[in-house]
Amino acid sequence: MSYTALTILAIILTVLIDVKVLKTRLVTRKVFWTSYAIILFFQLITNWWLTSNEIVSYSEDFIIGARIAAAPIEDLGFGFALVTNVMALWVYWGRRGLVR
Repeated sequence: MSYTALTILAIILTVLIDVKVLKTRLVTRKVFWTSYAIILFFQLITNWWLTSNEIVSYSEDFIIGARIAAAPIEDLGFGFALVTNVMALWVYWGRRGLVR
């Protein structure tokens, strides 16, 4: 399975987990997207540094080829899935008193 396919699957599963399973509905909130924009800015800087210095490389056979800040566009989707899942779990656990 390609990195692109895995990224698309991760995004779909993340939205379903957020909205249907955990019912935190972060992706429907303006505050989430504002927070995510800040995270995305730093993700782009990090991705640029890692890929332009050849610390991380990607096989062109497994990605679309479009890049932003020297990193494959798939990284943005994968980063979205990781960040959103962590934030959704944090809210979910916080509502149950498991996170203070």
